[in-house]
Amino acid sequence: MSTITVAVAQMDPKLGANAANLARIQALLAESIDHGARLTVFPECALSGYGFGDLQAAYVASEKVPGPSTDSLARLCQEHGMDDGGPYVVLGLLERSDDPAIVYNSAVLIGPEGMVGVYRKAHLPLLGVDRFTTPGDTGFQVWETAVGRLGMIICYDLRFPEAMRTLALGGADIIALPTNWPDGSQNAPQLFTRTRALENRVFVVACNRCGEESGFWFFGHSQITDPRGDVLAEASDNEELCYARIDPTQARHKRIVLRPGEFELDTLGDRRPELYDRITE
Repeated sequence: MSTITVAVAQMDPKLGANAANLARIQALLAESIDHGARLTVFPECALSGYGFGDLQAAYVASEKVPGPSTDSLARLCQEHGMDDGGPYVVLGLLERSDDPAIVYNSAVLIGPEGMVGVYRKAHLPLLGVDRFTTPGDTGFQVWETAVGRLGMIICYDLRFPEAMRTLALGGADIIALPTNWPDGSQNAPQLFTRTRALENRVFVVACNRCGEESGFWFFGHSQITDPRGDVLAEASDNEELCYARIDPTQARHKRIVLRPGEFELDTLGDRRPELYDRITE
C-alpha cells in the first residue's frame, strides 16, 4: 500500500442544528476530498452537538443509522470515488433506537460502498449528552478497507488502554478518534493520543471540536499521530482541516529493532496475558 492522505475536520457544531451541521460536514468533506484525503475524521457528535440537558432533547437530535444523513455522505463518497479506493469518512452522531429511552453516542464509518461500520461509545463520562446515553454494545471492531484496517473509539474511551489495545490486537492500522475535549482535558492530545499510538504501534487520527457550547469551551487541537508517538499534524483552536501523509502498513511492523539481537521491543508480542486476569474483573 502506498502512502495516503488523511484528514481531521475540526469544526464547531451547533447544538440540535442537524441540518446546518450536515451542510457544514458535507462542505468540509468535499474540500477534504478535493485535497486528496482518502480518510476524513469528524468530531464526536458533529451532526447534533453534545451538550444536551436531558434525554428527550438528545433523542430529538438523534438519527437512525443508516439514515438520511449517513446516506447523503455515502452518496458524496460515491460521487468522488477514487480509483485506488475511498474516500472514507468517520462521523460522530447520536444514534436513535426504536426505544426513546435508548440513545447511543456513536461513530459511523462510511465509504463509496455505503455504510461500512458503526461503533457505540463504551465508556461514558458524567458530561454532556453522555449523562443520558446508553453504554455501547458493539465492542471494538476492525474493518478492512481500501485505506487499511480501521478501528474506531470515541473520546473518553481513549483513557482506557484496553480499548485501543483490543483494536491493535484485532489488526488495526488506523484508529479514528472522534472527540469532544473540553477545557480541562488538554492532557489528552498532549499525552494520551501519543502514548496510545506508541504503545500499540498504530496511527491515531483524533478529531476534536472547537467553540463553546452549554457552558463548555472546546479547545480543538485535533491531531494525527504515527506509530512512534510522533505528531504528524495538529490543528489550532479554530475550525480547520488538517492533513498528514501516512503509510498504514507501517502499523503492521510491531517489533522495534534498535540493535538486532541486543535491543528489540514488541509491546504486543511480548505481552503476558496469562498474568492479566484482574483486568477483566
